[in-house]
Amino acid sequence: MYTKNPMEIENRSMDIIEEAMEDTAYSQKEKVIVKRMIHATGDFEYRKIIDFRGAFVEKALDSIEEGGVIFTDSKMACMGINKRALSKTKCSLKYFIDDEKTYALSKELNTTRAAAAIEIAVEEGIDMFVIGNAPTALFRLLELVKEGKVKPRFIVGVPVGFVGAAESKELLRE
Repeated sequence: MYTKNPMEIENRSMDIIEEAMEDTAYSQKEKVIVKRMIHATGDFEYRKIIDFRGAFVEKALDSIEEGGVIFTDSKMACMGINKRALSKTKCSLKYFIDDEKTYALSKELNTTRAAAAIEIAVEEGIDMFVIGNAPTALFRLLELVKEGKVKPRFIVGVPVGFVGAAESKELLRE
């Protein structure tokens, strides 16, 4: 027989994850995030590799409380954000990856749509960023930060892939 109760399944899953998190140095708020990442992926390695800098969680929560637009680099990243929880804030989500303007700008700049979408987000005054797909989006965002064209309230930088993902995350750590 298997368990059908969704809350029972989730609670048991979280108990299993909590046991694996006992020897980590995360704060309670950080631990909640890492546990959700492990739950979503089934990958316990996240407990070793997720790096929160400064008072990231507090700054991000304060920013979300203040409200504004959160940019995501892909539909996938956008879909991964809990809409019910977001609806209780003053924030909205935007991604530009499929916009005609993004296609045109990517051709004009000879870059990826993800990097072009960052240009558009910064142009629109967006200052909260979730990069969950494209290393080129994170690279371009960090270039714009260095150029003084944007001062992000927070950046979640977890792009995927084999080309540029590790390097872009390392650059974010710096």
